[in-house]
Amino acid sequence: MNSNDPNHFPLRDVAQNPEATARYLADVQRVLLDIGKNLETLAHETRVHLRDTHVEGDRWYHARLRAMPVEKALGNVLKNLNNLTEGLEKSAYKRRAHDEAVVNTAKERKEKALERERKKNPPTLQAAPNPPQQGAQGQNLGYGGPTSIYDMGRESA
Repeated sequence: MNSNDPNHFPLRDVAQNPEATARYLADVQRVLLDIGKNLETLAHETRVHLRDTHVEGDRWYHARLRAMPVEKALGNVLKNLNNLTEGLEKSAYKRRAHDEAVVNTAKERKEKALERERKKNPPTLQAAPNPPQQGAQGQNLGYGGPTSIYDMGRESA
């Protein structure tokens, strides 16, 4: 496809491949982290400048009070930027998990269908042949013994 085609969407190929999506989101995240470093520096320099700006008649805390709304706004921008970069990372993981879930869903459906078939048509089990009784109960090893506590007699003690 060429870029002049009206049906060409540049991120369609990226969206269809989880590895390409992860690479793209990592690139965006890298750019945002660089911007974040610059914003942190700007916030620090702004804070220093605004808190040093005094007007005649100010008390010591007036410049700080005037600076707080600006500092808070820049702090919110930084917080939102950090949330955005975390969201990009989480999106890349979710995208990969989606493809794995699609693959696993097909497998699970096949397994469930086989299980349903097995439950509908249980395999016929052949009864085990009864061993000949020896007459003496002392030689009875395993599960062939008494079936009730009243049938046990003196064997149990």
